[in-house]
Amino acid sequence: MTDSHPAPRSASLVLAQRRTLMAGLAAVALVPPLAGCGRKAPRAQAVPTSATVLALGDSLTSGVGASADTAYPAVLARLTGWKVVNAGVSGDTSAQALERLPALLQKHQPALVIVGIGGNDFLRRQSASATRANIRQICADAQSTGAQVLLVAVPELSLLAASTGRLSDHALYEEVASELKIPLHSKGWSGVLADARLRSDQIHANAAGYERFAQGLVETLKDTGLLAR
Repeated sequence: MTDSHPAPRSASLVLAQRRTLMAGLAAVALVPPLAGCGRKAPRAQAVPTSATVLALGDSLTSGVGASADTAYPAVLARLTGWKVVNAGVSGDTSAQALERLPALLQKHQPALVIVGIGGNDFLRRQSASATRANIRQICADAQSTGAQVLLVAVPELSLLAASTGRLSDHALYEEVASELKIPLHSKGWSGVLADARLRSDQIHANAAGYERFAQGLVETLKDTGLLAR
């Protein structure tokens, strides 16, 4: 003889499972998208006109391939009214920039630090995890002084990639920006260095390239709130 009670218990169990599933789906719908999926740049405080801004980087910041007054920090100063300190050193790696940073922060006390470093790490085939850690530490150290930080993405440079125009930002910049919740200027250098008309050689911009980069950077600064429209 079969028991007449199991069927009702089974129906009740199915109903409970359905209710649990619907509740779970509703909860998932309320979760905001992950930072890396269509991440919007965090809103920032506008940096006042005449404030000091530190541009930390390597030859792309120092302006190799053009004159000092056409390097991107000089162009940025003209476009914004900020006092932009060119702290670019040709050949610098992320580790060397990290080592230089404390003295620069102490001397200039910038309201904003623009971090664009890593290209030489990629060219020298250094560890991507070490480069990521250095760049993250640079941004965190700058933040610890009260400065705002804008991270500039750099493509994974190689002579072959540059010569074929197939450049894209290294993923670590998006990761660091999302982790620290700082704005990111993406596709700036990858766009400039992929265009032969904007290059002085395979891995450096010319005056027109630095101008183009600075103009794009200004748009990101406005979009993030760092520069008043």
